[in-house]
Amino acid sequence: GSLDGLRAVLRAAGLIDTLKGPGPFTVFAPTDEAFAKIPKADLEALLADKAKLTKVLTYHVVAGKVMAADVMKIKEAKTVEGQMLKIDTSNGVKVNNAKVVKADVEASNGVIHVLDAVLVPESVDVAALTS
Repeated sequence: GSLDGLRAVLRAAGLIDTLKGPGPFTVFAPTDEAFAKIPKADLEALLADKAKLTKVLTYHVVAGKVMAADVMKIKEAKTVEGQMLKIDTSNGVKVNNAKVVKADVEASNGVIHVLDAVLVPESVDVAALTS
């Protein structure tokens, strides 16, 4: 129930079937609370721009199955969107500026790590999403 917002935006971008594919995938999944931090007008604008929405969502996905133990050994990971995510394990685990609030949620085709914020690639100009 804490990832309903993510499911809704994945559906809007037409990415549900992609993520149901064979994978494996590692998904850094923002909670509903993370989506609630985004001003409604900004979220609606993002949902209306499928290309931008797809960039934001694929920035949350890494090809392969990266478990928490693996994350502890790396400093960055390349996303399906093409840019790198910064991994900081010095005080808990952070992906860019988002804190991992639940790790290693097993899925049939990979793993999910739950985040407290929405990640936004540098190539997407949606300042309000990162505040």
